[in-house]
Amino acid sequence: MKSIIFLLLFFITSATFAQNNYIVETEDGRRVLLKADYTWEYIDAAPKEVSKNDISEATKTDDACNLGADYEEPKLNGKIQSQLKKGRATIDDVKRKVAKDYNCSVDEVVLISASEQKSKGRYQFCANGKKVDYKRTGFTIIEAGKLF
Repeated sequence: MKSIIFLLLFFITSATFAQNNYIVETEDGRRVLLKADYTWEYIDAAPKEVSKNDISEATKTDDACNLGADYEEPKLNGKIQSQLKKGRATIDDVKRKVAKDYNCSVDEVVLISASEQKSKGRYQFCANGKKVDYKRTGFTIIEAGKLF
């Protein structure tokens, strides 16, 4: 009796999981229903109307950094910076790495924000007019999002 109930529950749950349908959106904004039997159909018959404002907002890049002339870099914890001196991972060393990676001078690299601890840190810089993110793990400095 237990095995019959177990088999019945197994088939009911497997049948419910096999009937997954997905709704996805195309590049032109129409929604499409992807069915479990490998067929599809449009949910929205006509593509969305794209206004000129949407296009102009989409072409704007958020990578540009617009810092005022009176911008001051945030101050970092002196204790952490003195501990990082041993491994050459202070903020000056990170700035030199950013300047080398983006072919600019160290003076052109501006710290926008920082979050750091002794073991790790995340930094956002403005280098050559572009926002870049770097991370530090221990004494290793690498651009955020890169593996090697």
